[in-house]
Amino acid sequence: MPFTMATCVTFTHHILLSKPSSIFLHSTKPFISKSQFLRRRYKSTQTLASSLLQLGGLQISKQDVVKDEPTNNVPDLIFTKLGLQLHRRDDHPLGILKNAIYEYFDTNYNNQFHKFDDLCPIVTTKENFDDVLVPADHVSRSYNDTYYIDAETVLRCHTSAHQASLLRKGYTNFLVTGDVYRRDSIDSTHYPVFHQMEGVRVFGPSDWNDSGMDGTSYAANDLKACLEGLARHLFGAVEMRWVGSYFPFTNPSFELEIYFQEKWLEVLGCGVMEQEILNRGGQTDNVAWAFGLGLERLAMVLFDIPDIRLFWSTDKRFTSQFTKGQLGIKFKPFSKYPPCYKDMSMWINDSFTENNLCEIVRGVAGDLAEEVQLIDNFTNKKGMTSHCYRITYRSMERSLTDEEINELQWNVRDQVQRQMNVELR
Repeated sequence: MPFTMATCVTFTHHILLSKPSSIFLHSTKPFISKSQFLRRRYKSTQTLASSLLQLGGLQISKQDVVKDEPTNNVPDLIFTKLGLQLHRRDDHPLGILKNAIYEYFDTNYNNQFHKFDDLCPIVTTKENFDDVLVPADHVSRSYNDTYYIDAETVLRCHTSAHQASLLRKGYTNFLVTGDVYRRDSIDSTHYPVFHQMEGVRVFGPSDWNDSGMDGTSYAANDLKACLEGLARHLFGAVEMRWVGSYFPFTNPSFELEIYFQEKWLEVLGCGVMEQEILNRGGQTDNVAWAFGLGLERLAMVLFDIPDIRLFWSTDKRFTSQFTKGQLGIKFKPFSKYPPCYKDMSMWINDSFTENNLCEIVRGVAGDLAEEVQLIDNFTNKKGMTSHCYRITYRSMERSLTDEEINELQWNVRDQVQRQMNVELR
């Protein structure tokens, strides 16, 4: 049976019992035992219940994901997104798009593709990185880019984290959709939680032996034909082009771009799966293709949604505009509330990163933070570097008061100085 949300608790047991890696500072707090965890998990107090997740009928507490220890960098805001699964809501733009893609594969491949959209987002670093051949020094492994629960457990950065497990279970045609997590910048197209779909198709020698092509060429041709058909299914008769690319887990690798609304738009990345991944999955004589696409990126274009934060809105003026099965309904803006700009200058140090700054701003302001932009920087004669950031605050649902914005900005300044050890100017 495929790995589902119910097995999150298995990972939680691993989280609580595993030994921290030397790549992070070791915590002085002992890990609790499995029996202690189970007792705590079923403790029914009002305080604890407010921070419990129901995942597959089991409960996981906030304390199992957000920890006050050096190996953990998951903030409260990210915990609140776990389990929401926007992609499983049939009348949400992401769910509508997912189902439209399902329809394409069901129709053109006679329901051969197994679909998984409820796999647990808590995975091991082996699954997230090693199993898909992400190099040991790749930037995506860094504490700056990935949410670590502990040194060996993360919130998945991509749906590819489930690829090897499904191959080992014998699946040869599958689609995996889910929420993924990355520490990122703050603007209209970036958010620390978004949604991906992964597709994999495996071929045996009997598929390509009579084609006059080797397995890699056969898989690449099939991949391009499949994805060109998907692009036409979603966008209509559009001009397309293939661009060579690089991904650790495919070779050759490609990106598909379409000419849409008078500009070239990147739709997805894909390629022929690295043979080592197939070998590890017990598919030694086979070849495969794989693709990955971001649902928000495509939905923003198809539905004319201008800001990625809107996908998380519960405002009926947003949610009521979309209907199950109706792809491409154009979003009608329901508000034009004014932005407020606040600048913050600081002398930075060697450990400063913009992602860390954005995490602090999000932690204080949440979705009221619309953008964080570097507007000035210089280095003085003493070798000290100054950065000036402009923070844009705006609600998509109401006007913010001066008092609210000033309080947010003062809290941001305070937390930046405390947590980042910078000197504000």
